[in-house]
Amino acid sequence: MSTHPPTTKTAVVTGAGRGIGLAVSRALVAADFHVVAAARHNTPELAALESAGSATFVEADVSTPEGPLALIAEAAQGGGIDVLVNNAGTAHPRFDGILSVTDEQWAESLAVNFLSAVRTTRATLPHMLPRGGGSIVMIGSVNATLPEWNIVDYSATKAALANFAKSLSKEFGPKGIRVNTISPGPVSTDLWLADGGIAEQFAAASGATSDEIIDSVVAGAPTGRFTTPAEVADLVAFLTSDRATNITGADFRIDGGYVTTI
Repeated sequence: MSTHPPTTKTAVVTGAGRGIGLAVSRALVAADFHVVAAARHNTPELAALESAGSATFVEADVSTPEGPLALIAEAAQGGGIDVLVNNAGTAHPRFDGILSVTDEQWAESLAVNFLSAVRTTRATLPHMLPRGGGSIVMIGSVNATLPEWNIVDYSATKAALANFAKSLSKEFGPKGIRVNTISPGPVSTDLWLADGGIAEQFAAASGATSDEIIDSVVAGAPTGRFTTPAEVADLVAFLTSDRATNITGADFRIDGGYVTTI
């Protein structure tokens, strides 16, 4: 690993290879952080940040018990850790209903969407506390409070993540560490839009086209479009900055008005 000067602010981002995680990595680099970018595989975009000296790629599977420990051990070689963005996660539509979801599928969703954040946070805090403070951001989902039957395990794990973040904020707020959650609605990433993505899966299950599925989703948002990864990343950059030093234990929904309740 190419270490960075101890005086540099250090941010760790999980699921950093593409989509929201890549956008967050770029936004934090622009905010003068050295980003430790964790993903299962390197990407040309991350390699470009690393070549510029702005980031360090760490191959890590944070859904495993060992992955977060190895990631944070490597990230802390350059000194402490100032920011952690728990972004790793995925969703698998369950078109056969709740009763079809197996123990193995529940365990996989818990590992990727919830336990990855628990373990990475637990490993990070000892490297953040000596700094006298820090910021942790969980990338959640509107489905934490808007659960759907066909993504039941995803919805439940995102609700657990929001609950965990609130608990953390209460314990570590007095120690200068702020913990917040961002809950996006549909975001224009490969998870939704790529071949085999959620839009295509819903299309195959319903007999509609992918474009029709996307149109029906955006029709539910007053802004009439998906959120972009860069918009989520801008919110991360704000929450981890000195402009947000009294914001903790909060959830920020960014969904174009998709959720209609207060």
